[in-house]
Amino acid sequence: MCALPDSGFECGFQKRIVDAKAYAETRPGTVGIVLRDRKTGVTWRNDHAGDMTWTASTIKLAMVVNLLERNRSGKITLTSDDRRLMTAMLHSSDDNAADSLWKKYTGSTFNAAFPKYGMTELVPQKGYSSTFPYWGFQKCTTNDLDRLINYVLDTVPAEDREYIVGQMRQVGPEQQWGVYGPDSGNKNGWSEEDGGWVMNSVGFVGQDARYTVAIMNNLRGEGGYDAGRQTDTEITRILFR
Repeated sequence: MCALPDSGFECGFQKRIVDAKAYAETRPGTVGIVLRDRKTGVTWRNDHAGDMTWTASTIKLAMVVNLLERNRSGKITLTSDDRRLMTAMLHSSDDNAADSLWKKYTGSTFNAAFPKYGMTELVPQKGYSSTFPYWGFQKCTTNDLDRLINYVLDTVPAEDREYIVGQMRQVGPEQQWGVYGPDSGNKNGWSEEDGGWVMNSVGFVGQDARYTVAIMNNLRGEGGYDAGRQTDTEITRILFR
């Protein structure tokens, strides 16, 4: 008898999903997980996939999508320095790069576009910064991150997608955890926010990026960076060991 017969995943994978869910429930704080098989179209999400959680730097992936879209449409013309900053955001999750691009290309314009990429539940948070909206203070759900990564893989034009995916496959040491490993790529976000640390990871795994995984760990003051990093990484290991 399969563990999750209605999930659509094959039996062996169902057992791994059950194990990942059980592990997450033992970890500090709450963990939202969304797993998608892009080949068959089936999706599994846990009970916390709809929790509103600080995005931290995962939102930089959506920023890059928007910059490339605006450039392709002729609304802006990205300079070589802009492209260097975009690469820094993806490779090392550079905050200064994000600040520069957010200011230059108007934060409210970014936010207006994010729902198009699947981030329909995203809400910028007031009262935390002198400018509003600001990329560094926003909340979304794990479902939002799932829709975002699938927008990147399925809808972004091929040339732009190849750039983004290429960068996600070769992230710097700061992001080599969570949805990270051979034949995978990720964009991570980590920060100590109002309410405690959040440790988030979104990316793809497998040949032709068959699977996407989004994980948002809101530690709720019960742990910090190291605990969250271990949680995200172990969930991915259990699913794809």
